[in-house]
Amino acid sequence: MSDENRAEVRSMIEKIDDAVIDGLMQGAVDLHIHSGPSTMSRQLDHFEAVEQAAAAGMAGVLFKDHHYSVGPFLPIMERLLGHHNVAMHSGLVLNNTTGGLDPFVVDAQLNMGTKLIYMPTAQSANHLRSSRRKSRLASNVQLKKSPGITVVDAYGDLLDVVKEILDSIAQFDAILSSGHLHISEIWTLFTEAKKRGVKRLLINHPMYGLHFMPEDVRELAEFGAVIEQSACLYIDSRFNVYTPDELKEHIEMAGVEHSSLASDLGQVDNPLPVEGLRQMMKLCLALGFSEDDVRVMVRDNPAKLIGIT
Repeated sequence: MSDENRAEVRSMIEKIDDAVIDGLMQGAVDLHIHSGPSTMSRQLDHFEAVEQAAAAGMAGVLFKDHHYSVGPFLPIMERLLGHHNVAMHSGLVLNNTTGGLDPFVVDAQLNMGTKLIYMPTAQSANHLRSSRRKSRLASNVQLKKSPGITVVDAYGDLLDVVKEILDSIAQFDAILSSGHLHISEIWTLFTEAKKRGVKRLLINHPMYGLHFMPEDVRELAEFGAVIEQSACLYIDSRFNVYTPDELKEHIEMAGVEHSSLASDLGQVDNPLPVEGLRQMMKLCLALGFSEDDVRVMVRDNPAKLIGIT
């Protein structure tokens, strides 16, 4: 994004009263936090993420790492951090580093409390192809080179092992995220998932590297998926690639009632997750979304998706 456009973002954000955002942060849920430890540099750890969320009045967070699940550690974290009254959840990403498309790993993680299963992200075939464009889906060069994972066979049919994973997700009433799959794979995946009883569907940053068309966003929202927009792509961060007008377009494709806002932050040299979420809410208000609209996207929809009451 150009310096001129980033200056526009800063100008729009500065016009919104902090006190309004303080109120909107109460009960907010961020389902996309990249805290550490991690294979990639992080500027805060999981404990700090919870403490900062609590200080802001948030109701819940979900930890996402591309290469391991925080799920097994949550009981310990609950013992040490439970007094903050912030619901703590974890996702498991089905990259090669966690076993790939392994139904035994998925079953074990779900039994240990993991609430969200992501299809492959940084090691998906789509991600590896897309990462050749430096502005989209950058790969983690620190790790051993990995073969790309796809969820369909040469005929475009869903792999049997993925169907088995979907059955486990349905059994535990967990969330299925499309990860960084290509849109053609996502349609096949979600159609089968719904047939098998998966009720909670999530799409992360659909316009970023996943080759969505606006019609795909609208139709998948109508299909029942929650469409999550990542703050880091729109606010004043080093991952900013979209203008404010594009944020408005991206939300309106799905509609507020099907949209959620998340930080997708925790990386070094970026705003902290809480600050990034605050900037995202300010930007939405500056674009003409109402306080009620923002509250639905930052509190109601993610809370309902993860099961926070």
